Amino acid sequence: QVQLVESGGGLVQSGGSLRLSCAASGSSFKISAMGWYRQAPGKQRELVAMITSGNRINYGDSVLGRFTISTDVAKNTVYLQMNSLKPDDTAVYYCNLVTVYGPPRWGQGTQVTVSS
Repeated sequence: QVQLVESGGGLVQSGGSLRLSCAASGSSFKISAMGWYRQAPGKQRELVAMITSGNRINYGDSVLGRFTISTDVAKNTVYLQMNSLKPDDTAVYYCNLVTVYGPPRWGQGTQVTVSS
């Protein structure tokens, strides 16, 4: 059983920064990729950023140049540094884990609210 624990969401003013983290734990698993999606009210879930075990990174177009994804392999943890936040970034952010075997896993979600 693999579990994902997210932290770091909250309320911030426009132009501010937040850092999200997501730690994976549980029985033996091999990570293929790890990252973040987000879902705003009334909208579909969308890619924010993903990083593969080979350090290939993919960002959503709306966060390019503002968000940075990174990992601590030893801790099975992925981070999302979010700078220059905008009200449009307001959403529930979900950690996503892709392993070599088994279905993708999702975290419980953490709320990010950016006030104007």
